[in-house]
This record gives sequence, structure tokens and C-alpha cells, in this order.
Amino acid sequence: MDHSPRIRTVLGCSLLVAALGAGLTACGSSGHPLSAKPYDAASQISFSGPVGGRKADPDKPLEVSAQGDEGRITDVTATDAQGRYVAGELSADGRRWHTTSPLAADARYTVRVSTMDEDGAPGRKVLSLETGSPGKERALKATFGPEHGTYGVGQPITAELNKPVKDEKARAVVERALKVSSEPAADGGSWYWVDSKTLHYRPKEYWPAHATITVRSNLQGLKVGEGLWGGESKPLTLTTGDRIEAVTDAGSHSMTVYRNGKAINEIPVTTGKPGFDTRNGVKVVLGKEYYVRMRGESIGIAAGSSDSYDLPVYYATRVTWSGEYVHAAPWSTGSQGYANVSHGCTGMSTGNAAWFFNTVREGDIVKVVNSSGAEMDPFGNGFGDWNLSWKKWGEGSALSATATGKADPVSQARLSPEV
Repeated sequence: MDHSPRIRTVLGCSLLVAALGAGLTACGSSGHPLSAKPYDAASQISFSGPVGGRKADPDKPLEVSAQGDEGRITDVTATDAQGRYVAGELSADGRRWHTTSPLAADARYTVRVSTMDEDGAPGRKVLSLETGSPGKERALKATFGPEHGTYGVGQPITAELNKPVKDEKARAVVERALKVSSEPAADGGSWYWVDSKTLHYRPKEYWPAHATITVRSNLQGLKVGEGLWGGESKPLTLTTGDRIEAVTDAGSHSMTVYRNGKAINEIPVTTGKPGFDTRNGVKVVLGKEYYVRMRGESIGIAAGSSDSYDLPVYYATRVTWSGEYVHAAPWSTGSQGYANVSHGCTGMSTGNAAWFFNTVREGDIVKVVNSSGAEMDPFGNGFGDWNLSWKKWGEGSALSATATGKADPVSQARLSPEV
């Protein structure tokens, strides 16, 4: 008897009839073993899964073995309740099948085993099992941001992990499981690892205007790394409004505000004076505060020095965490449109600041050009994500080594239902 596994090939009826001989006149003839109803193969196989209602350890592989010398295994499939396949390997002699990728934790699996006896008759056995939970202390969860609402087209998506992930392979598992989509669709998009617990997501260009963005995690139950399993994460849906862009030219002391590509206002401004130059680059509106008390000490200016200040400020639109705003500066209206005299903020008249305050929302774009200041940091002082080129952004992904962006076969089997 040939003990090598069968090649599962569908043959045409006429070809099969010819192969079986002239005495057979139809594919369904009862005289051939393949036409027989599959028998219960329970006595022909052994299974490593738990019995008696116990749950399987997801850290341990599954194994199905042929019993005795009268048959062999021809095929095994294992899927969870979400339709995700577990990768496995069948030995050349058909005696043993085992999983080659980790099981998910806290999941239910169906294992379908096909066999063949010594006469070529087919056998079937369907097995089921549940895996245990890894415990809260080993569960990796993601908290998505910002909060539900409507934002500007420059708003990055954030994911804060409750545990650090440093291994590149583990990071790849996390990235593949954190899904972001938009309708209308954005041009590309990927995650960037800011640090071991923080990821940012952005498209190649800004989000489309009036888009619905959905963020979800498929991490639950997946083995991320040694001693770390995916936990449940709350999904997020947010929307974008009009595409609002404010471009400040520090050289000409002017801000132009665009809505969906059309200029809607040009405002005389003053930006940072020498030594306090406003940062160049793209920033994203972080929030709006009707009143802020601004003190020089907050940016390292000694109290009582010539540059010291302590001022009530109105209509303040924040663009960095360190204290850069677009705000009303009635004390410098004589310089607005002509000179840069601020300590780094973009100042304008109270009327213009009120208009700007009421026009923009969180996530809108504020860009500064032609300043002598440094470039806005990509991370750590607000959202400077857009100051990285698309190539540089891609280098922050754990999947950047995969040029096609496709998962490897093992991860694909674990993460994607077959369609």
C-alpha cells in the first residue's frame, strides 16, 4: 500500500470512468471506494487536544496522528469561529499533522480530519476545542485616539498600547491586526512606531474631506510574542470636515486660510522675532482655548528680564504642547503685516483671531514657511507627523521590509479568513 498522502485533484467524470474500467458507467457507481459515504475515522486517529471539557493551552501545538497501520491522514483543516485558518503541516507518509502557527487564546476551533483506509475508502472526523485565556496580565490592548468626533483632515490616528512591544516580529503582528479604513478611501496609509507603546497612523496625503474613518483591532486572542497575547480593544469611528489649511509666510508676515483648496481669508500676522523664531513646517490644531494666561517663565524666560511677559490672551488656538498658539495680540497690531515681534506664537488682531478661532477645529492644518526657526518635530510636541516624507514615514513601520505590504503565509493564515 502507498502511504503517501493523496494529491487532492478533481477529475472529470469521463476521465474517472475510463480509469476505473469499462464496467463502470457513472461517477456515482457504488463499486468504487471513492463513491462510499465517509466512515467515522475516530478509531483511526489520535488527537492531542484536551478532553472532558478542559481548555487547550494556546501555547501548545495541536497534533493529529494516524493509529495503527491500516490508514493514513489525507487532509486536516483547523479554523476558529471567525474563519481564520491555522497553518499546519502533514507528514509525507500521512501519519502525522501538526500546527505550525500559534493558536489564538480564548477561541473555539473546529478541526476537520480526512483519512483513507487500506482499501482507499474515505474517512472523516470533525473535532472541536476551546483554548484558554492568557490572563489579564498577559493581554495587550490598544486605546485608539482621538476621541469620537469630527476633525480636520490633518488629524493622525493614535494607538496607545498598555504594554511595550519591542521585538520587530511582535510589532509586525500588532500592525497587521490594527485596521484603519476610510470612506472615501485615503491614498495609502500606514502605522509608525513612535516608541514601544505608541503608534501613529496617517495616509500618504491628508485625509479626504468629509470622510468616515474606522479604526479597529483584530488582536484579540492572537499570540503577539513570548508571554503576550492580544486583548480586546474598543473600536473608533470619527469623521473629517472641510479641508482647512492655514499657511503662514513668516517672511511676508501674512497668513492665508484655505477651505477645500480655495483661499477664504488673508490675515496680517506677526511671528517669532530673532531668538524666538516660530517653527517651520506643518502643525495640527490641538485644541482651542478662549482665554490663556501666558507667562515668559513657561518657555524659559527669566522673570523680570527684558523679554519677560505675563499677559491675558484670548482666542488662543494651540498647535504645540510647549505653548505655540495662533492668538489675539492687540498689543502688536502696529507690527502685524510688517515685522516679527512675538516670542514664537502667531499673533493677529482680536477680530481676526476670533474669526480664525471660530473657523478651525482640532486636526486642521497650520503650516509655517520662510521662518528662521527650526523644523517642527514629528513627535513629542504635538502632531508634526506630516513633516516626514512618505518614504521616511514608511521606515517607521515594522512591515517596511515587506515591499508588497502582504503578510507572510503563516501570519496571513492566522489573521485573514479565507474568502
